[in-house]
Amino acid sequence: MARGKIQIKRIENQTNRQVTYSKRRNGLFKKAHELTVLCDARVSIIMFSSSNKLHEYISPNTTTKEIVDLYQTVSDVDVWATQYERMQETKRKLLETNRNLRTQIKQRLGECLDELDIQELRRLEDEMDNTFKLVRERKIKSLGNQIETTKKKNKSQQDIQKNLIHELELRAEDPHYGLVDNGGDYDSVLGYQIEGSRAYALRFHQNHHHHYPNHALHAPSASDIITFHLLE
Repeated sequence: MARGKIQIKRIENQTNRQVTYSKRRNGLFKKAHELTVLCDARVSIIMFSSSNKLHEYISPNTTTKEIVDLYQTVSDVDVWATQYERMQETKRKLLETNRNLRTQIKQRLGECLDELDIQELRRLEDEMDNTFKLVRERKIKSLGNQIETTKKKNKSQQDIQKNLIHELELRAEDPHYGLVDNGGDYDSVLGYQIEGSRAYALRFHQNHHHHYPNHALHAPSASDIITFHLLE
């Protein structure tokens, strides 16, 4: 039986429409390939689906650009003219914007002021005053942050010093510890400086010597000395 004619109109069902598009696209590309092989033709097909998905066929050993260039040569039509004009207009606008920005920068440096009238000079002065105000506020805020950071560091150092002094006082009250007495003055023993900090020395008393009657008392050695460094 002969196949009935298919009425050419838009397929309303989306699924059927997509299936039909896929089948006929493949058939069209197959015919284009047959033309390329059988007739040594150069064929280029560019298709966009209803969802703007690109499908393209191009004969082997050629490119779409070569096909378009050949079309321009044969038909004497410049397909890039409109696009080139738009690009030139965009370039012109960018150059103009760049010139204006460079002029504004120079004016803020005190240059190119002769071409400004009194109103433009006043406007420039107001803009500069606002800029100076913002910079000054930022500078004050930055200085304030640095001061607060320094205060916190100083507070931390003071807390460390207080803790060390408290530890020193506790050890001084401990009967097992005592201050080193070498006959010198206070600063030479308890307050000598080590790289910017004050060092205090404590000696551990050998109160357990009675467990060893055969041993005589000995002078404190380096192992008997405990040294604390206090920050100024």
